[in-house]
Amino acid sequence: MDIEETIYKYALTNAIEHSNQCQTGSVIGMVMSKNPEMRKDPKTVSQIAGQMTAKVNKMTPEEQQSELEKYGGAEEHKRTPEKPKGLPDLENVNEKKGVVLRFAPNPSGPLHIGHARAAILNKLYQEKYDGKLILRIEDTDPKRVEPDAYDAIVEDINWLGINPDEIHKQSDRMQIYYDYAKKAIEIGAAYMCTCDGATFKELKDNCQACPCRDNTVEENLKLWDEFENMKEGEAVLRIKTDINHKNPAIRDWVAMRIVDQAHPRMGNEYRIYPMMNFSVTVDDHLMGLTHVLRGKDHLANSEKQAYLYDHFGWDIPEFIHYGRLKMDDVELSTSKARAGIEDGTYTGWDDPRLGTIRAIARRGIDKEALYALIEEIGTKQADATVSWKKVYGLNRNIIEEEANRYFFIPNPVMVDVEDIPDEFKTYILERELHYNEPDRGMRHLKFDQKAYIPQDDYDKALKSQKPLRLMDLINIDITEDEKAIYNSNTLEDAQKQKASIIQWVPTQDAIKATIIMPDNTKVDGYIENDAKDLKVDDIVQLERFGFARVDNLDDDTITFYYTHN
Repeated sequence: MDIEETIYKYALTNAIEHSNQCQTGSVIGMVMSKNPEMRKDPKTVSQIAGQMTAKVNKMTPEEQQSELEKYGGAEEHKRTPEKPKGLPDLENVNEKKGVVLRFAPNPSGPLHIGHARAAILNKLYQEKYDGKLILRIEDTDPKRVEPDAYDAIVEDINWLGINPDEIHKQSDRMQIYYDYAKKAIEIGAAYMCTCDGATFKELKDNCQACPCRDNTVEENLKLWDEFENMKEGEAVLRIKTDINHKNPAIRDWVAMRIVDQAHPRMGNEYRIYPMMNFSVTVDDHLMGLTHVLRGKDHLANSEKQAYLYDHFGWDIPEFIHYGRLKMDDVELSTSKARAGIEDGTYTGWDDPRLGTIRAIARRGIDKEALYALIEEIGTKQADATVSWKKVYGLNRNIIEEEANRYFFIPNPVMVDVEDIPDEFKTYILERELHYNEPDRGMRHLKFDQKAYIPQDDYDKALKSQKPLRLMDLINIDITEDEKAIYNSNTLEDAQKQKASIIQWVPTQDAIKATIIMPDNTKVDGYIENDAKDLKVDDIVQLERFGFARVDNLDDDTITFYYTHN
């Protein structure tokens, strides 16, 4: 059974399973999963699947059923049943309080796919429970704040389709932290420590309390009042925990310290800044958080914060810790990305080599692909490594049905075909903008014996002396003396001679095009004239090349960002 017949059967099966209308993406998925050998030529599978889908969708339900019965019915071709989707339920949901969640990034730069996991998980649970979602920008470490990050974070979550119910910046809440720091001293939960760091570490590591722990409330309040005038490192405010705790990091952790660096928003208004565990605990309580989703690297922080909750007599929210998210072959470190931008390694935060939300968006990855990815990974504590291949597969399922098709010729070679029959000397080829949806209209390629074809295909034909089929047009030979000669015109002839089926663009009215690839290299070529109607942000499929997003239109060139194949 040849490839066309195989794909035809799957298209029939898919149509009957889905109200007599099949989808190209679904057919491709069925073919690839059941016939691993076809994965070697995804472009051909995609092309034929589009043609077979269009053919099947024009049939009546009775015709589809009759055709499929010729191949023994649908059982052999059904998909493996999918596992149930959706996130696990949250524990201890109080119907009266509802569910209150927060996404709390540090403003060190734009968001990347790791941040997207936290943002999307919170959004999905907000929707699941009709809850409340707070965006809280945690900027109480002046050394880790970048001014451009404030707007970038909001822009990125808006692109993700997240509209928080409240937005807070912790630097606006400094007096609140001061008030609760003083309360912690007054109730005996915190003390001012003037030990130098090395001395305290030695004592702590040996499960010994420092002398400052025995200060009276009055002595601590006096030191607190003098704190503002001390030098950086001269004193800190500590929260009392179990000095014998098995994890030394949890023993009497630091709540407030002096930082002698101007804050990008607040300037020099403050010198005393809260540590993350203190400000987060205070804010999570005051903002009514019921559930906190965070990475498992925060397990110790959750335990630290529990002490402060107990000191103040506050209810502890449900902590859900998930595993780390790694991504193959992409830079997720904000600090490394910023350094690369500053030294010219990267062109900006939307450089296609980065894993930032804006880089992913610029390439044409749909946010729904990220939602599908994050929902599939869920909240499990096991670490997850994500490949681009996985992201591309999810995205392809989304954009396959939306993207119009065009011919693009990378690294073009112009051929002037000789010995052409009169009927093809001036010929207008009509092709659907989309195989599945003929109502979208047609493209018109005006062939006048000359065409651009890909350099790779030209070179292979020259070497193998096998014909090339200009898709839906004619078959040609590339002779040893590098001439293009008419061979025949039917697909059947091309198949018999094992011709490669290739895209082509008429030289007449061809438009220059540049594709920015994922490694930031450029591929120059020509695209067919009907692409003149494209707009910025359109997603297209460049046949036999891949999906791409229109990034820029100027007088004579269309610039695309390559999405994936």
